[in-house]
Amino acid sequence: MMRSHQDSHRFQGHPGLEPMGEWAWVAIDVLAVLILVIGALGYGAALWISRERSPWPLARSVFWFSGILSAAVALFGALATAAHTSFTAHMIGHLLLGMAAPLLMVLGAPVSLALRTLPVTAARVLSRVLRSPGARMITHPLMAGVLNAGGLWLLYATDLYQVMHLSPVAYAVIHLHIFLAGYVFTASMIDVDPNPHPASMLVRSAVLVAFIAAHSILAKWLYANPPQGIGTSDARVGAQVMYYGGDAVDILLIVLLFASWYSATRPRTAQTDGALQRS
Repeated sequence: MMRSHQDSHRFQGHPGLEPMGEWAWVAIDVLAVLILVIGALGYGAALWISRERSPWPLARSVFWFSGILSAAVALFGALATAAHTSFTAHMIGHLLLGMAAPLLMVLGAPVSLALRTLPVTAARVLSRVLRSPGARMITHPLMAGVLNAGGLWLLYATDLYQVMHLSPVAYAVIHLHIFLAGYVFTASMIDVDPNPHPASMLVRSAVLVAFIAAHSILAKWLYANPPQGIGTSDARVGAQVMYYGGDAVDILLIVLLFASWYSATRPRTAQTDGALQRS
């Protein structure tokens, strides 16, 4: 996530903003590392605590830690450094942090793992939170879709893209929103974890189609209207990454949406019920 010094010069002149010291960016890096480490260690601890119960599917664990890795690649290392000067690298990081990592981590079913690991009292508290009106509002597909697509339009159609390269606080908040909005939206689409307020298949399908359209239109808009300070060729490649990379993840989401719908509506037999209980 560390910025290069070239980035400060690249975005100089933005009214009312001055680049902050490198110490602030280091602090943001440390905070991001702590969040990812807590996510990995917390999931691992839950696996260890619940090891004597019914086996937890290995695929769930692989998905979760793959999501952690995707987020880490987006936030640290060569890609994250290049993202401060390359719009293409930034967009690759956006796809990893805002689409791939949320999808993989949702497939890791962390809420289900927490409910089977936490003490009874804590599990009941978590269940009440999930059933609360606030959780119901935020996790509704329409609200989740607005937060996800709306946040992206706000980032690229306003000065926020320039602002986040000058302010580490803005940078952290924007990237946290990108991940959380992507996670909530993905969770609202596919039934992996318990959902006390499931939306109908019609609603989810309509919202997903609208989101795909909004994401694709934004990519085309960026192709013709790159953010300030971005070269034309870099902007066009980045917009294509957003368009085609987003389509690839969206196709997976469509497949998973219909697979979850089929699993929930197909006729049940004693054999399939037993398989579901074992999983």
